[in-house]
Amino acid sequence: MNYRHLFHAGNFADVMKHALLIELIGALQKKEKGIFYLDTHAGRGSYDLGLAARGDTLERQPEWPDGIGRILAARSTAAADANATGDPLRAYADLVRRFDAERGNTNGSPRFYPGSPAIAQVLVRRQDRLALCEQVPEEHALLAAEFARAPRTSVHAIDGYVAVRAMLPPPERRALVLIDAPFEAQDEFARIETALAEGLARLPAGVFAVWYPLTERARVDAFFAGLAERRLPPTLVLELAVAGENSALKMRGCGLVVVNPPWHFERTAAPILEALARELAQAPGAAGRQQWLVPEK
Repeated sequence: MNYRHLFHAGNFADVMKHALLIELIGALQKKEKGIFYLDTHAGRGSYDLGLAARGDTLERQPEWPDGIGRILAARSTAAADANATGDPLRAYADLVRRFDAERGNTNGSPRFYPGSPAIAQVLVRRQDRLALCEQVPEEHALLAAEFARAPRTSVHAIDGYVAVRAMLPPPERRALVLIDAPFEAQDEFARIETALAEGLARLPAGVFAVWYPLTERARVDAFFAGLAERRLPPTLVLELAVAGENSALKMRGCGLVVVNPPWHFERTAAPILEALARELAQAPGAAGRQQWLVPEK
């Protein structure tokens, strides 16, 4: 696999995924007992957006200006600060700003962006534990360097799908597993289905969050049908489209499948999706939506 997330860091898909990840972790931390966070495809952990325009051989258009760039710009004015109360994206925007500043960026434009491992590390408590998996050698080396001194965090050069079998159930007995695959392989959805089945067999009450791209609707619907046949516990689907079905965009949106979502998580997620659809729209038809693939009983 040669996927490198650097070129996509901070784009609309990252914004959606990370804003919801913060809420998921926060919901699980409402209980005092520790949680185990497993990131199956962790990448390098954090990203220098200044490098995002440098392709392997040619300059490329960075994607972050239409993602985190818009979110931060909308919250940079005095009026935005005055209206911070009730802003569903405020926690996410503030975390990114702090991370950027702590890395030494003093410019008005964002430069250093936290990936999901860095976001989890910011939020971790003394009783929580993180396991970060990345099998691409170059990315793993950067990930290991990034978290070499991070407390309660281990980094593993392992296939993330294997990690689901190997690391569950954890001693904590409570877990959030993020499956954020690169979707380079044709059988990626099938591998995710298998990983979910194996993970739930080992930890039935575990929370599993699966990111996926919205490219071909038929493939996503087939994935949902396959999941439905697995007889899953309560499973919530959240999607963000930045353009409508007729858009020429190669990826017009993305989604997150959450198995065993925290209680009333859909109520927290709804305003986040609404705000994202409004602020990140790239063409007519942008929208956020939720559906229960397997309803709560």
